[in-house]
This record gives sequence, structure tokens and C-alpha cells, in this order.
Amino acid sequence: MTKTSRKKPAGKPLDAGPRRIAVIGAGIAGIACARTLMQAGHQVTVFEKNAGAGGRMATRNTEFGGFDHGTQYFTVRDSRFEKALATASGLVRPWSANTVRILDELGRVVASALPPKEAHWVATPGMNALVRQWAQPIAAAGQLFLETQVMRLETDKLSPGHWQLQTEGSGTGSRVHSGFDTVILAVPSAQANALLLSSQQGKPLIAALGGVSVAPCWTLMLAFPQAVQPNLPHIGPHWNAARSTHHRVAWLARESSKPGRGPIERWTVQASPDWSQRHLEDDGERVKAKLLKAFTEITGIRAQPPHAEVHRWRQAQTIVPLGKTHLWDAKSGIGACGDWCLGHRVEDGFVSGLEMALAVL
Repeated sequence: MTKTSRKKPAGKPLDAGPRRIAVIGAGIAGIACARTLMQAGHQVTVFEKNAGAGGRMATRNTEFGGFDHGTQYFTVRDSRFEKALATASGLVRPWSANTVRILDELGRVVASALPPKEAHWVATPGMNALVRQWAQPIAAAGQLFLETQVMRLETDKLSPGHWQLQTEGSGTGSRVHSGFDTVILAVPSAQANALLLSSQQGKPLIAALGGVSVAPCWTLMLAFPQAVQPNLPHIGPHWNAARSTHHRVAWLARESSKPGRGPIERWTVQASPDWSQRHLEDDGERVKAKLLKAFTEITGIRAQPPHAEVHRWRQAQTIVPLGKTHLWDAKSGIGACGDWCLGHRVEDGFVSGLEMALAVL
């Protein structure tokens, strides 16, 4: 009988020993993936272009308090996500969102939402606290590189069958990180696609990414410190959150109504996907003026906020998801995951990252 030789594919060694794995992106998908792989005994390095872990589970801190200018809350349906949340002792609290109402163009209530069928949860003191706590073991091991953007993915010139990453870091400049068996792209679909295209790697993944569609979102953050008075607990409407049919605005929330937040009246306003797309490249001041006008029309609050700023999310809400939990090219050792695989919920990101890790394992 002839013995068949077995060829080692790039990025995936035949032995069962620890592998060196790079995870690009420290949002909930990337951290869920990295933690699972690290707990399985592999050497995991995470690269994040921003100053902290969290992705769109983001919190903007100001002198008036924090704003959850990305994800507003999350729900729990998957038992694995529920078990993971149990490890975040004291960070996760329910937010009563049964005051949500549906508004028309003029801010009039046209329908009251029914009490939510499932609990709405937030992390405290801000939405970024959950992912940052889960990222702590990676940071403690010295394997979380913040403010480090991966510019290019390419084959390792000194170690065939492995990958190297070219990065640009704040304060560190250009660097090459090499010797990775596996690379996981836990970034928005457009960023994953651009990185794969520029690097000419992962052609099967590029083809699958072509069907994914994700809309942008302009977010307005407002603070009204004049509302903090004994006889004036808040200003404006009595509801704390609303879905809106206004042509500019899709969602509004009173940040100070969330548990564990400061008392100063603060609002986060998220523009609709269509309006955000049409005004994607507009000047920030122009966008701020238009969204502030819409906020006034909806809430009736005409006081000038001492604090007003906007943030643009180029990849915010999944319109057409991938339709499966992750992408994995075992031959090359490249994978991709994120909420865009399944939808736009926080739990979608967690499940995608977890399933990505299990596929690698």
C-alpha cells in the first residue's frame, strides 16, 4: 500500500500545539474570538486601530458625562452569550425601555410601543465597559496593540506558510509583525474587503463579502446641564427613548435615563440610514445643525445645548447580512467575523466571534 503524503496548508500547522493567531479588530466579535482561542491555549495577538477596545460598543466621555454614541443597548437570546455575560459581574444592568414610542415627522406620538418582549441591557458606566473588561486578559499578556492599524496582510517572507502584518501605530510608526499561522479579520465588512483586496489574499472570502451591505450612521450628542435642578429633573418629553419616522432621525435616547449614568440631561440622536448615506461626506458642522433642528422638531426642546457634537460611523447598521456566522478559508488560514455576518445586534457580533474561534479550533 502506498503511503499518501500530507501537505501542510499555509497558515494551519498539522501538529496540535499552540498556534500563533492574529485578530484584527477589538470589537465584541474580535474579543470574543480572541478570548476563546486564548483560553484554548493558543498565542493570540489583537490589533486595534482605535485607542480602546469596544468597536461600536463605544462611549464618548465629556465634561458633562458619557454618551453611548454607537450601540444603545443589547438583548440576550443565545445561552452562550448569557453565560459570557455572567462573567461580567456588576457591569451589565437592565434598562427599562418600555417608554419607547413611535413618532411622526413633527415629533407627535402616533403609536406607543408595547412593553419589550425581552429585556434591554446596557453596560455600566458606558457601553464600552463590557468589551474592555473581556479584553483585560489579552492586554495583561501584552498582546493587545491599541492605536495600531493593520495596513497590509502578506505571506511571511522569512517563514513560508505563515503570515505577516504591516502596521502603522501611534508613536510606534511602521512595523512588521510576523510568524502568524492564522489571521482573523474581526472588522467591518468593507474594511475586511479592502484589506484582502490590497493584500491580494483570501479570494474565497472576497467573493462572499461582495453580497454584504452595511449602512452608515451620523450620531448627534447633546448635553443640557441646566436641567439638573431639584424641581426640574429633566426637560422635554417624558419618554426616554423613541424610534422616529422623521426623515433625518431614526432613534433618540436620553442617556441620563440609563442605569449607572450621570444625572446631567444628555441625548444621543442617530440619523436614519438613508439620510446618513446621502450626507455621508457632508461637513460635520452642517450635519450637526440639521440634526439639531430635527431633534428640536421631535422633542420640542428649544434650549441651546452647551455641548453638541457629531460622530460619523461609516459602517453602522447591516442591511444585507452575510447569512452565516463567519467566513473561514482553512487552506490559507484566513477568517472573517463580525455582526455583519448575522445582522447588527451586539449578540450577533458575539456569536460570530465565538463561532469563528470554534472553526479555527
